[in-house]
Amino acid sequence: MDTSLAQKPHELLAATLADGMAAVNELIRTRMASEHAPRIPEVTAHLVEAGGKRLRPMLTLAAAQMCGYQGEHAVRLAATVEFIHTATLLHDDVVDESAQRRGRPTANLLWDNKSSVLVGDYLFSRSFQLMVETGSLRVLDILANASATIAEGEVLQMTAATDLKTDESVYLQVVRGKTAALFSAATEVGGVIAGAPEEQVKALFDYGDALGIAFQIADDLLDYQGDSKATGKNVGDDFRERKLTLPVIKAVAQATDEERAFWTRTIEKGRQTDGDLEHALELMAKYGTLDATRDDANGWANKAKQSLQALPDHPIRQMLHDLADYVVARLN
Repeated sequence: MDTSLAQKPHELLAATLADGMAAVNELIRTRMASEHAPRIPEVTAHLVEAGGKRLRPMLTLAAAQMCGYQGEHAVRLAATVEFIHTATLLHDDVVDESAQRRGRPTANLLWDNKSSVLVGDYLFSRSFQLMVETGSLRVLDILANASATIAEGEVLQMTAATDLKTDESVYLQVVRGKTAALFSAATEVGGVIAGAPEEQVKALFDYGDALGIAFQIADDLLDYQGDSKATGKNVGDDFRERKLTLPVIKAVAQATDEERAFWTRTIEKGRQTDGDLEHALELMAKYGTLDATRDDANGWANKAKQSLQALPDHPIRQMLHDLADYVVARLN
């Protein structure tokens, strides 16, 4: 594997899709405008222009182009996917009471919770308008289902995140909801709009699903061992926010009674004191849960790469292969 390529394959993908992404960005700017409520473009511009990788809309354009599509609807669908993603971020930051997103203050911190919730609702509505413009009922079905699954995943996480009975299967269900559902919808609709054979549409769904899971597991692992400058988050944020993510779930599963009492106090009851994060990291090291979590992320990245075999031989296919490597290369 070419490591220089593996470092930034999303940049290569962005360069390849530059014309399409420019059209997506222009459409986003046009559709997030509001003559009656200037707060809407203020809030959305803060988040949309914060410099995220735009990974999800790129996946839609990449899937469509790889399957031979040359029409305008791929741009609409890519913008739809980004609007859904941005809406969920606005809502997430309110739910999580977050103060930082992509290294910048969150919208709810700069404005208020009401603005974040209502502007998120506006973006969801805009996304459905864009979907309808494609005239494809199947596309509407896929993205509507994804929106419902995302919301369901967030509600499940709210109840499961501080419950020590949460196991790896529930964690996977949460991750499939809050992260992988939009990745898989983004790739799947690209194939559908291109009129690709069902085998290829299924492969695109599988790729997005596995990539999204690998991406979220990697994110959860980086929370405990990442560089805060690179991630835009502080190390241990998930612990402080009492989120049961995979490294902790693996440690709880092997805990002694004394260790379980520690997790009950810090995660379930939220009574945290100085030194608790360090002790949590010691327990994860004791049971090798950070390494085991990294292995899981690599396993899902490999599943993503395997699913690409059913797709057309195209330069973008290699970029998507390298992207799966890159998602987990951040862990090494």
